[in-house]
Amino acid sequence: MDELEYALEWLSFAEMDFSSAEFLLNHKPLPLEIICYHCQQSAEKCLKGMLVLQKITPPKIHNLDDLYVLCNPFVPNLENIKASCIFLNKYSVLPKYPREMIIAKEDMRDALKCAKTILAFVKPLIKK
Repeated sequence: MDELEYALEWLSFAEMDFSSAEFLLNHKPLPLEIICYHCQQSAEKCLKGMLVLQKITPPKIHNLDDLYVLCNPFVPNLENIKASCIFLNKYSVLPKYPREMIIAKEDMRDALKCAKTILAFVKPLIKK
């Protein structure tokens, strides 16, 4: 499998996570933690797709800050998504455990916006 094909697989998984987050918007009660978690997962998979495009095996980590640093030398204008990565990073693990964090609807809306921003940035770079 070549790098482009593998990167497209990561992108496909990122899009599925984002679609899952949007789908859950219709669920009652609204699963804020799970929506934010899927947004973080979407961002993580986008960054890992960018790494495989550069022939780098993505590390088995969830930290968006670390993945951002790994991508930075290879991706022009990556600073356009830095704030979104920073915002989403906190949703990698904590939402999986009860009582670990309190998430408001505004946080969820921001998470969706950040994930959408990252997908919109990465998608044309992988599909070029």
